[in-house]
Amino acid sequence: MVTTKVVTAFAVEVLDPRNAAEPEGWRGFLRRSRLWPVWEYEVLRREAWLAKNPPVLAVIRRRGKVAGALTVMVCRSWRATDFAPMSVFGGRFRPRWAEAYLWQLSGYPACVLDERLDDAERRQAIRRFEQALRTHLGPGLLGVIYRAMNPELLPAMEGRGRVSREIDPAAVLLNTYFTVDDWERGLGDEPRETLRGLRVDEDLRTEVAPARRDLDVHELSALLNAHRARQDDRAWAEGQRSRIGGLHMDTRSPIAPSYLDALVRRPDVVTLTYRDGSGRLLGFGTLFDAEEGCALHQWAALPSAGGGRKGLYVDFYARGVEHMIVNRRPELTAGRAMLADKAALGFGTRALVSVAVPRPVLGR
Repeated sequence: MVTTKVVTAFAVEVLDPRNAAEPEGWRGFLRRSRLWPVWEYEVLRREAWLAKNPPVLAVIRRRGKVAGALTVMVCRSWRATDFAPMSVFGGRFRPRWAEAYLWQLSGYPACVLDERLDDAERRQAIRRFEQALRTHLGPGLLGVIYRAMNPELLPAMEGRGRVSREIDPAAVLLNTYFTVDDWERGLGDEPRETLRGLRVDEDLRTEVAPARRDLDVHELSALLNAHRARQDDRAWAEGQRSRIGGLHMDTRSPIAPSYLDALVRRPDVVTLTYRDGSGRLLGFGTLFDAEEGCALHQWAALPSAGGGRKGLYVDFYARGVEHMIVNRRPELTAGRAMLADKAALGFGTRALVSVAVPRPVLGR
């Protein structure tokens, strides 16, 4: 007698964090799945209110319990200038697309599924999500792009009519060191000289701590958005063109002060600031800390032509490595940009993939 396994049915709720209450069981799912602070519902709410392309949260349930989630940007145009537009959700015939993309932490996927789900259940959960999103957003939805997904999620997302490809990987440094000196001995002459020069700079003040209450988040936000604007301009000048997951057709929004405020005050977020003797902010970075590992999050600095310090980011990475080693975290991740510079600091890479799903095959 041949038996066929019956795949459990999934229910999906698509929530707009701006006006929907935190879903039941969400905090328990965050703990079980060991998710980063960007998944906290209040953080998602602030992001949604201050975004050009507001995210929705899709919660997948099995037998009433949260079994997965995706955070999804609803995108209108790369030239959009208004924020938190209600018309994205009200104008159901207006063309737009959706991106499952954790853009605030691009080295990690915007899809999390309960590790107890088998392959068939994962596939069904993703198809049910697509059906629910299509119903929620209406006939104007052109399709879904799953950006920067872990390869193990690919079997649940790929299929006929879907386009998948490997994209720029995430930088990751595995903790194989006993001391920070062990790591520094493996560096080349240039990064070691950069670190040495910064450490003897008497006009450079460095402060690092979790749960920072002494910071002006407006000051941080201004520096961060200016830094990102320069990066984007440089990417265009160097000819970085359309790749799923690239900077071309950038759908990200500027970073708002209140969003940073929700993060830098947390005990699991370490913020590092650099100032000169006058108190001027030269650079800052944030690090997410957990027993399972740590992740370098935001980074911004003044250009050297504008009074900044050349190579300041090298010290930021070194401080992240020091945190990993001293606190015995198994790894440190550092996003998807500047991979050659990170390789010089000992970082390897972890593969990521993206999948484009046009409307005709959504949910199939």
